[in-house]
Amino acid sequence: MKQLVQKKIPLLAISFLLLLGSCVKDSLDEVVTEETQQEENEQEEELDESAIVNLVIPEGFEFNTSETVNITINDGSPNAIYTVYAYNDVPLSIQENEVINDEGQSESVTTFESDAYNQIIFSGRPVSGTLESTFSLPSYYSKIYIRRREGKIHSSAVVDIINGNATYTHSNMSGKARRAEVVQFKSKNSHRSFTNKGIEIDSLYCVNGSGQLFTVNPLNGNLTDLAAMPQGSWTAAIDHDNLYLYSIGRSKPYPLMRYDMVNDNWTTVGNVGMGGPRLDYREEDGLLYFSGNNAKVYSIDPSNGAVLSTWNINNLDVTNGGDLAFSEDGTLFLSSFGGLYRLDLDNNNVYQATRISADNLPFTPTSMTFDSNNELWLASNGGSSDLIVMDTETGGWEYIYGPNSTSGINFGRTINDLTTYTILDEETEDPDTDGDGISDSNDEFPDDAEKAFEQFTPSKYGWGTVAFEDLWPFLGDYDFNDTAIDYRFVAVINSQNEVVELEINFEVTSDGAGLTNAFGIEFESIAPNQVESVTGTVLTDNYINVASNGVEEGQNRAVVILYDNNDVMLNVPTQVTVRFTTPLSIAQLGIAPFNCFLIVDKDRGREIHLPNRLRTSLGVNAIDTGGVNQDIDGNYQTDSRLPWAINVVHQFKVPKEKVPVNQAYNFFNQWATSGGTIYNDWYKDNAGYRNASQIK
Repeated sequence: MKQLVQKKIPLLAISFLLLLGSCVKDSLDEVVTEETQQEENEQEEELDESAIVNLVIPEGFEFNTSETVNITINDGSPNAIYTVYAYNDVPLSIQENEVINDEGQSESVTTFESDAYNQIIFSGRPVSGTLESTFSLPSYYSKIYIRRREGKIHSSAVVDIINGNATYTHSNMSGKARRAEVVQFKSKNSHRSFTNKGIEIDSLYCVNGSGQLFTVNPLNGNLTDLAAMPQGSWTAAIDHDNLYLYSIGRSKPYPLMRYDMVNDNWTTVGNVGMGGPRLDYREEDGLLYFSGNNAKVYSIDPSNGAVLSTWNINNLDVTNGGDLAFSEDGTLFLSSFGGLYRLDLDNNNVYQATRISADNLPFTPTSMTFDSNNELWLASNGGSSDLIVMDTETGGWEYIYGPNSTSGINFGRTINDLTTYTILDEETEDPDTDGDGISDSNDEFPDDAEKAFEQFTPSKYGWGTVAFEDLWPFLGDYDFNDTAIDYRFVAVINSQNEVVELEINFEVTSDGAGLTNAFGIEFESIAPNQVESVTGTVLTDNYINVASNGVEEGQNRAVVILYDNNDVMLNVPTQVTVRFTTPLSIAQLGIAPFNCFLIVDKDRGREIHLPNRLRTSLGVNAIDTGGVNQDIDGNYQTDSRLPWAINVVHQFKVPKEKVPVNQAYNFFNQWATSGGTIYNDWYKDNAGYRNASQIK
């Protein structure tokens, strides 16, 4: 960091900053006593003029890291299902990592980081022609990505956020839908039909270098072994018309092997003469498409292994590992150990690669395939592979099966390539088991008529953090590590887009205070009797009074205390479920993290809220404190507008003890003094943003 100019100011003006050489304390009484002693020993002290207490904060700035966005989707079809993502064009940073390649050897590869990943925020369907919702999105997002599915037809759009609003009106013939319709008429295969009749049933066919061939049921993870391969392989592709699976051997002369899916046996049809990890079959021309550990694509005659054509690939940053796969609309995708790319053939007959891969992938893709829903499945490298689903627009991903998933299903074997076989069961239509008007394939809760969709804050796979300085109304040291809580809220929605339940997933990630603090949430538009039940709270210290339905007693609005002792909650993932007596509108539920607050040191009236949020019915404004009250007006900001709590719509890594947040995060000052207009992603792990040595 730059050496900053220093000036002298009287100690009295900053008594509490200097008092808090450490934010560890046993009680607030002790804090007041120490402050009085400091005031009796007035002296001058040197202070950095850009220290956090001296920042000039614009009037009205509340340290928001997020923006409220109203999303409106107009669509006359009640059968359309939408998934909405936060989306942005984010520059990539680069780092080197050691990986094990397909040959089992260690090598250095380049990986890329962005932060536009896993940002699924909600799903739902139009009711009376409209789907509406309001979200709190990180301020750096400027767009949303909308994905529409009706029957087997997918379409999508990227919509700008303008003045806090994003509006999309569906046209029955949007670009991707038109392409899907073209594929419908070109396709020679009944299993690729885009009609709504019947259920498409997928099997994921897997191969590896050990010569194993097996299938995985994508619905339940069941594994079935098939005939062993003549030679181990990194590749697999299926010809649905003729029911053949093709694979290129891993060793010279790199034979093209063909598996008869009906008779469960293998033959060798020729030698390709080169090896590599990427293969797919294109139904439109009946050819195999292959790519080695290089920046080239080849077409291959499946009858004899002859190479017919070659194309170069530009902008492919990492050339080894991965796979090829054609999507439903004919787009060619390539994965390498660097991530996912879309390949577009230009006028010079060269494939131009566009990177789509997600933020700092913790896995290296060995293979990928599209299923009948046009979902992209990948397998990871390693002795026990994970199966992963990734979105081809945002790069968002989720572990489905394997050691890193929550499924409990671990295959215990390597998957070096994937391909999909799909049949259409024309006798069985997509059922609606629970009778809520949403077919099972579109229903997150197919066996529960009261539930259909989910809405996430901050996103389906991401976490937000609310962090506190707990010395209110005295000035703290602004390391924001006295109490920090990671959160993810999941609102459960019925088929009419009403909220029936709220899941609150949280974990206390920092407890630097030494005080016994509690954490609660007030729902500002919900009465206590509108809550049917609250389950999962951790109340052990007997100073919170709870009604029979689980909300706090004595409140005018519904208040849920998640826990009452942060000491026992540190690093303990917890889920609290709030069930409502009757379904609520999404607007009435409010915007997460709602009116969240800290209760300090078992003093029920001493609440700390985000700036300019109202205390609950049981909170008090501590005016007569015996010390220097920095919040006389009770708006949870000092006279210089510093807060005691901050909500970061991102997983926030707190500073170390006694390290103010602006010393741990290099662009905090610029963000705060600009009123949030610049460096609105100051908390991210971008190059140059953090002082890693000052962060826990």
